[in-house]
Amino acid sequence: MRSERARLTTLYGGLLVLVGALLVGLVYLLVSEGLYATVLTAVAPAVPHGASPAIRSGVASVPQPSSGWAQTVIMEPGQYAVAQRVTTAAGDAALSQLLTVSGVSLAVYSALSVALAWWMAGRVLRPVGVITARARRLSGSNLHERLALKAPPGELKELADTFDGMLDRIEELVAARQRFAANAAHELRTPLAVQRAAAEIGLADDPPPEKVAWIRDKLIDTAADSEQLIEGLLLLAVCDEGLRRRERVGLDATAATVTEALEAEAKERSITVEAEARPLSVEGDPVLLDHLVHNLVANALRHNHPGGTVRVRVGPGGLEVANTGPVVEAATVPLLFEPFRRAQVRRHAPGEGVGLGLSIVASITRAHGGEASATANPGGGLTVRVVLPTCL
Repeated sequence: MRSERARLTTLYGGLLVLVGALLVGLVYLLVSEGLYATVLTAVAPAVPHGASPAIRSGVASVPQPSSGWAQTVIMEPGQYAVAQRVTTAAGDAALSQLLTVSGVSLAVYSALSVALAWWMAGRVLRPVGVITARARRLSGSNLHERLALKAPPGELKELADTFDGMLDRIEELVAARQRFAANAAHELRTPLAVQRAAAEIGLADDPPPEKVAWIRDKLIDTAADSEQLIEGLLLLAVCDEGLRRRERVGLDATAATVTEALEAEAKERSITVEAEARPLSVEGDPVLLDHLVHNLVANALRHNHPGGTVRVRVGPGGLEVANTGPVVEAATVPLLFEPFRRAQVRRHAPGEGVGLGLSIVASITRAHGGEASATANPGGGLTVRVVLPTCL
């Protein structure tokens, strides 16, 4: 029996038939236990030849129930033998009839029980069949379909709702991966197109040395952007694989080191960096955590305006980096953690970045078992908070 419905039918039907057989056997046992005495009591008064009731003892006596006191029928030996033979014949006939009727009833009851068990098993397993059929039809083109099972609360309803929730997460993940692949292809194709155009157009017709020098610098900058993009993609892949090593890391010291390293870029952009670091130790990969802090501070610098500020705070609540800059719509803030998502349209300006900053931050945070969130500042810019499990 490879079908769950057949197994449930066998189980339910077998239990019902077993209960029916036990009931028939119990009834037969109880009836046969007192049947002969009851028949003998009923037959005794009808035996002829002077049998008369009396309250006394004799050769053969049979109890005769009455409405009041118990009476005894006194019989002669010959009369008692006749009554006993009649009783045995009547009792055997009654038990035989009872057994025949019970057997027929049990057979009908068994057939009905199996049919009922088959029907009930089908009703119980119907949602499972719906889930199985839907799972077989699923593909990348119909991930939007849901079971939406209409059923009373129970295990199967919970299973269907859990399946719908799983489809929601899969659809979101597949959509994100598709966007990532399309954006990555676009980002990788752009520098290649720039390099090819510079080589084919800029170097045509024996250009002067000044133009050759400009083209060389352009190719070097484009190659640097491509290298930065590839390094970011590799870093995302490493984070998705999980942590390979864990050690105690002072996040306050890491933030101070990164802030100092980016001080020159902050001065070049005329941006003031305010740092406030209190001791905070986390367990994780020091290289990845350095990338996390560096991406946050560098993002805050690049997506800012001259004369703006960047505030870096490290404390028991985690890491927080806030900056001034263009106004960001609240609806687009969660999307900034996806690869190649930007708050503003890309201008391909030097030092603009490749659009992987916050996605790398989110990936490193997930690898460390933490949580990253962002909110839009009313005057412009973002506040990004990263909460990581701390060391005791």
